[in-house]
Amino acid sequence: MNKPEQTSTAIRVESLGKSYTTAAGPVSALRNVSWDVPTGSAIAIMGPSGCGKTTLLNLLGGMDRATSGRIMVHDSDVTAMSERALEDYRLRRVGFVFQFFNLIPTLSARDNLELPMVLANVPASERHDRADALLTTVGLKEKGHKRPEELSGGEQQRIAICLALVNDPPLILADEPTGNLDTANVEIVTELLVSLSAKQGKTVIVACHDPKVVEAFPTVYRMRDGVFVA
Repeated sequence: MNKPEQTSTAIRVESLGKSYTTAAGPVSALRNVSWDVPTGSAIAIMGPSGCGKTTLLNLLGGMDRATSGRIMVHDSDVTAMSERALEDYRLRRVGFVFQFFNLIPTLSARDNLELPMVLANVPASERHDRADALLTTVGLKEKGHKRPEELSGGEQQRIAICLALVNDPPLILADEPTGNLDTANVEIVTELLVSLSAKQGKTVIVACHDPKVVEAFPTVYRMRDGVFVA
């Protein structure tokens, strides 16, 4: 695995485990995973469905609770956070990008971007400026007034990436972000995600099974049966 030279650790995962109870019995989605992620890395995690990559992202993002082990993100113990602390962590310190965009259909693109800033108590004038700046960055300022249904899939995903960035989190987590896009938009979105590390110094972790996406990332990990494999 190629690892970029970095001076600090963004994420430290220690003996992480996650199990679920199903009708067929217990299932171990993650099994004793330990992992260090340097600050500013651009990482792709590749593996088949059910290998544990989505579970890992959900735990890193504070969207689920680990069964065992510990997750340290910039010296904060995510696994020990209260529900209120996790809400603030998700709002301010993590940006999520999903396969299905997760935009509110009744709001314009610009209003979708401003909503998390309202929750973070960002002043109105700053919200407008920040939303316009992000829309400009992805080439969609002229379409900020449009609702999601009026945008293409690629445009919606670019808005979704802007949404992940509005509160300037240091960590970006993307789960199959190109799964619903055509080839041209796969390249645009992939390049945009990698650039968040190269140009903005954010730590970017993408779970994906598309080799064309994975090859664009300088660091690649592979998962199988809840563990990293060589």
